[in-house]
Amino acid sequence: MKNLQILPAIDLKDGKAVRLTKGLMDTATIYNDNPFEVAKHFESIGSKWVHIVDLNGAFAGEPKNIEQIKQIRKNTKLKLELGGGIRNEDTIKRYLDIGIDRIILGSIATTNLKFALDMADKYPIAIGIDAKNSMVAIDGWAKESKLKASDFAKEFKGSLVEAIICTDISKDGTLSGINVEFTEDIAKNSEIFTIASGGLKDISDIKKAKESPLIAGVIVGKAFYENSLDLRDVFI
Repeated sequence: MKNLQILPAIDLKDGKAVRLTKGLMDTATIYNDNPFEVAKHFESIGSKWVHIVDLNGAFAGEPKNIEQIKQIRKNTKLKLELGGGIRNEDTIKRYLDIGIDRIILGSIATTNLKFALDMADKYPIAIGIDAKNSMVAIDGWAKESKLKASDFAKEFKGSLVEAIICTDISKDGTLSGINVEFTEDIAKNSEIFTIASGGLKDISDIKKAKESPLIAGVIVGKAFYENSLDLRDVFI
């Protein structure tokens, strides 16, 4: 069976590690006041990557948890991918300068596709395609665009984008299982390394992702924090 890139997630809100349900800020559950401790735990059990989202930044359109991100970088040797409020090249360079390995562009890729493609030519870029009812959502998932997620994915075919992270928002934080069909549709249309996000429940979802020839990775969020998936079983 193929190797699957597994990325435990740390979502940052007001300097703390939290999880949301369906992207709604008022559903935040705080899991740790010191996010770097969570990252160190992921490293200790064998993770190679951590997926970080600056939730405050996603809504504000600018970095809001940079000190916590610096602490994660300082305290681990993990590869870090980061998204949330990254809207210009200066912010990309700022994050790369502090040691982020891959930058996730979300809303800005929807509103300025040329910018996203240009940045992917210069820097290690992933694209976040987050969908409500198959339509791309932007601005911290607060707004639904008129762009169909599968059509948007096609725009990256043949580009230098390193990965696409696709989230079914209706499943995010619900522990109801990943949306395999949606993820495979994005992968088919983009022909790019595609990571499933949203709804991962337990080891059965890891197996489903491994069985799919189109899914290259998965984000693990609430399943870890609520103990429905023991990551040690995954990394050992």
